Amino acid sequence: MKKRLYKIEQGKKLDGVCGGIAEYFDIDPTIIRLVWIIFTACVGSGIIAYIIAAIVMPKKSDIM
Repeated sequence: MKKRLYKIEQGKKLDGVCGGIAEYFDIDPTIIRLVWIIFTACVGSGIIAYIIAAIVMPKKSDIM
């Protein structure tokens, strides 16, 4: 089965982007959220990257 990157609908905090990335890499979503916060604080473009990912990534129900 081919792995797909998508936004989750169950257990999401904002739009499900971090949860979808965590499912894709099979790790805890909290780790992805912490990395995203650190990335945003240090680099400053994390918010823009999240907005782009929220627009581009399909929902899980759209591809299943």
